[in-house]
Amino acid sequence: MLVLKIIDGPDRGKRFDVPDWEPQLIGRSSEALKISDQTCSRRHAELTPDDGEWFVRDLGSANGTYVNGRRIGSNRVRLRLGDLIRAGSTVFVFGSRRYGGANNPVRALQDDLMDAVVEQRFESNEDSMIMAVPDPAAAAQEHLRIIYELTRITTQSLDRESLLELVMELIFDEFEPERGFILLQERPEEKPEPAVVKYRTPPRNPDEGQIHVSRTIVSHVLGRGEGVLSSNAMKDRRFSAGDSVRNFGIRSAICVPIRYHERTYGVIHIDTSLKNYTFSDSQLRLLTAIGQHVGLALSNVGLYEQQLQSARLAAVGETVASLSHSIKNILQGLRGGADVVGRALKKQDLALAQGGWDILSRNLDRIYALTMNMLTYSKQRQVEIELTKLSTLLADVIALVQPQCDRRGIVLMADFDPDMPPIPLDPNMMHQALMNLLINSIEAVEPSTGIITLRCEYSMLEDAVLIHVSDNGPGIPEAEHARVWLPFHSSKGLRGTGLGLAVTRKIVEEHRGRIWFESTEGEGTTFSIRLSTDAAGAIDPSETVTPSGGAALKSAEPAEEMQPPPPGAADLDQPATPETPFDLD
Repeated sequence: MLVLKIIDGPDRGKRFDVPDWEPQLIGRSSEALKISDQTCSRRHAELTPDDGEWFVRDLGSANGTYVNGRRIGSNRVRLRLGDLIRAGSTVFVFGSRRYGGANNPVRALQDDLMDAVVEQRFESNEDSMIMAVPDPAAAAQEHLRIIYELTRITTQSLDRESLLELVMELIFDEFEPERGFILLQERPEEKPEPAVVKYRTPPRNPDEGQIHVSRTIVSHVLGRGEGVLSSNAMKDRRFSAGDSVRNFGIRSAICVPIRYHERTYGVIHIDTSLKNYTFSDSQLRLLTAIGQHVGLALSNVGLYEQQLQSARLAAVGETVASLSHSIKNILQGLRGGADVVGRALKKQDLALAQGGWDILSRNLDRIYALTMNMLTYSKQRQVEIELTKLSTLLADVIALVQPQCDRRGIVLMADFDPDMPPIPLDPNMMHQALMNLLINSIEAVEPSTGIITLRCEYSMLEDAVLIHVSDNGPGIPEAEHARVWLPFHSSKGLRGTGLGLAVTRKIVEEHRGRIWFESTEGEGTTFSIRLSTDAAGAIDPSETVTPSGGAALKSAEPAEEMQPPPPGAADLDQPATPETPFDLD
């Protein structure tokens, strides 16, 4: 299966598996290859398979599509493994994860097929991390620079694949091999698999891309934990007939373990033809030191992943516990309403049925609101900006919550100008945000005495609109102010989920707006939203920004007029190497 990896852009580090037989859309509206880069169009480019090969074409995007630095048009361009595809500010590497078969360039050969003359061995242990050469004064400054750079890479990279790719780039810069790979094994009894394969000069064909290594050397390095400097030569005539092997001839190779304490994670292997270069004993020691640092980094990555997994499980448990109470209460309400309707049907009592239906309707609204908030909070969505008449949106929200207010005897007052000009926003998302604020206020005030005010004011000078939702409820205790926006934190007990305000804040911030609240205990609370009304600064028809942050999407940053709330208110790397399989014959 093919893989696309993002090596630069907002979604750096993401990987997408691409089925061999399905065309794929690159863009913000793509389901399979969806990215959050605002400089990328909704439908930016298309990948298409054709008879075992893949092609890419631009779909009329605003910022264009580039392959290896060259802009392409609507005519499709054939892709090769390792090609770089840029869409907006996002750079993909076109690679492959197929294991075995004709696409396998690495083979470990038995002794009867390859001579491996061991020239030097060096044990890998903690001493090798600081002693790169027998004489510390010799080449100490150069080796120290390399170790510093390696330390920077290993401390900044928390993703295993990115870490190994950067390490291989460093090795190629310092050792200048012709070929190299990093081999990993999860457990000693499992077959090792390659994580990175790299060539200084890309092979012109599969034969030239074949890498033959000694199985004995690799097994020795994995089993004994020693770095080995060797000379490898092919012995079998079947291989000597190939152009690639005949051209390569005898090769100088270094193979060192990736090791930390008693754990061997894999090996680093580099080689070059003797006619071009011969590795030295000091390079063996230096690469062994690198292997030790990489082993330490992989150990840290493993610990980080374990901690992250534990944190995720704890978060899932907290989420399930929080939602289960809310869902259970809603289901009890639905069951109660259904029982009332059932009794009414038996008695043919229309008035009783109406009362039961009201219970059902209220709880259906609650479960719908809960589901929408869960989806909005958990899923990354793109803001669908369009010019919207805010007065119509506010009137629709009021019409939906008015029956709840009437049932509880709550006064709902509206104060907004019906002739306000349209403003750029996502009407569906903003509708949900306002519904959350109003329902929050309805649940906060007391029945029969509660008063809620929805007020909206437009400022032509500031090109901004302010929306206020006020209530005369008990107010928010000052000790709770810092936790108001936390998801799943609710002061309503079992009546609340703690998602409404978190989702509302997320929606407002996705509109590049601001939200804050002011509350006095015992007097009430006011939530305020500030949005830009500058239609010229909103999303243009292409709905993208330029990679340099130009004017195609001016709303990518908050408008200058969008000042903070009043005081006291709570408020491209180096190309990655395609993954290639390792075959143990």
